[in-house]
Amino acid sequence: MKKKESYHDERVKQKIFPIYTFLICCVVFAIFTTIQMKVIGMAIDYRSIPIINMIAIFAIWFLAAAAFTLITNYQIRKRYQQPIEEFAEAAQKVASGDFSVYLAPHHTSDKLTYLDAMFLDFNKMVEELGSIETLKTDFFSNVSHEIKTPLAVIQNHAELLNKGNLSEEQEKECIETILHATKRLSNLIANMLKLNKLEKQAIQPETEVYDVCGQLCDCALQFETIWEEKNIEFEADLEERALIQADQELLHLVWTNLLSNALKFTPEDGKVTLTQVSEADKIIVSVSDTGCGMDEETMQHIFDKFYQGDTSHSTEGNGLGLALVKRILQLSDGTVTVKSKVGEGTTFTVQISAAGSKEDIEI
Repeated sequence: MKKKESYHDERVKQKIFPIYTFLICCVVFAIFTTIQMKVIGMAIDYRSIPIINMIAIFAIWFLAAAAFTLITNYQIRKRYQQPIEEFAEAAQKVASGDFSVYLAPHHTSDKLTYLDAMFLDFNKMVEELGSIETLKTDFFSNVSHEIKTPLAVIQNHAELLNKGNLSEEQEKECIETILHATKRLSNLIANMLKLNKLEKQAIQPETEVYDVCGQLCDCALQFETIWEEKNIEFEADLEERALIQADQELLHLVWTNLLSNALKFTPEDGKVTLTQVSEADKIIVSVSDTGCGMDEETMQHIFDKFYQGDTSHSTEGNGLGLALVKRILQLSDGTVTVKSKVGEGTTFTVQISAAGSKEDIEI
C-alpha cells in the first residue's frame, strides 16, 4: 500500500513542535538538576568535578532531553500535527471549490476528542456548502432560462414587426405576444424581488385581524373568467366567517398562487374545490384539483425555487409561486402540505392560527 505523502503548505514556516525545543529541554534539565541537588544539600561544585564526569553529566542531560523531546514530539505529531495537517489540506481543497472532501474522525464515537468533533462539524459545513453551491448553480441556470425565453419571444416578434409586410391581424397578434412575454418577464422579476425580500426578512408581516373567508371569496372570483373558459366546475365550501391574524397582502399571494396553479393544471371539464374549516385554534384551507397530479419526486421539490414538475417549461409559470407560498406561511406561523396522485389530481392544505372565537373579536 502506497504511503500517503505528508501535506506541506508553503505558507507555513514553523511546525507546532520546532527543533529548538530540544535545546530548551537541555537547559531546563540542567537547571532543575542543579536546583534539586542544592535543595537536598548536595550542591554541585562544577569546578571540582573531573572533566570526564562533567562530560558524563552533560551526556545524561543530553540523552534525557533528547528522549523527552522525541517522545513529546511523537505524541504531539500523532495527536495534533497530523490531524491539523489533514484539516488544513481539506480546508484548502474546499477553498478551491472541492466540496467532496470528507475528514474521518480518528477515534470511535465513545472516545471522540475535540479534534474529532471539529472534523465532524467541518464535514457538515462542507456538505451544506456543497448544497448551497448546487442551489446557486441551479438558480442561475433557471433564472437564465426563465429570462431568456420571454426575451427570445419579444425579439423574434419585434423583428417580424420591423420587417413589415404583415397584415393588420398578424401585427395585432405579434403585439399581443410581445405584451404577454413582457408581462411574464415582469411577473418573474417581481416574484424574485418579493422572495428575496421575504428570505432576508426585509418585509415584515403587518398583521391584523380579518375575515379570511371573505378574502378567499375575493381571490376565487378573480379567476372566474378562467374557469368559465375552460368549463371547469369550481366548488367553494367555506364558513360564513373565520378570523385570522396575519398580513392580508401576503396571504392574498398565498391563495391566488394556489388557486392559479389548480386552475392551470386542471384540464377542460375538470373540477377545482376550495374548502375552509375551523378546528380549535387553527384555520384549515384546502385547494384541490382534478389535474395531472404529481409523483413522489416532484412533491419533494415542489416548494424549491424555480422547480417545475413540467421540465419542458411548456406550461406558463416560473416555479417561484409555491416557494413564495411556503416562505409567507413560515413568516405567518403557518404550514402548507401537499397530497397528489399522478392522473388523479392534487390537494394543497394550509394551516394557520385562528385569531380567536367569533364572539371574542369584532372586526
